[in-house]
Amino acid sequence: MTPKTISYGIPTFTLRGPLVHFAAFRSHIGFYPSPDGIEAFKHELRGYRTSKGAVQFPLDRPLPLDLVGRIVRHRAAVSLSRSPAGSKRKRGKA
Repeated sequence: MTPKTISYGIPTFTLRGPLVHFAAFRSHIGFYPSPDGIEAFKHELRGYRTSKGAVQFPLDRPLPLDLVGRIVRHRAAVSLSRSPAGSKRKRGKA
């Protein structure tokens, strides 16, 4: 799978809007699954530096691919539970 777009200047996977973003830095991988992605896995992310919508995976530790995969699947389920982009009917004045 390859990133669909660049958003906020970093690679972004999309599914009915932004799914997750990621970026490489000198000492960590920045992973941005939005606030709901962080909240849903806050207990498993305890050993990592987090903020409201981001987690830092240090380069000196193995990347927790299973956890990243589960977070992405969670974000996909959230995204798919929403109405498709552009399907909102605009209501005119009666």
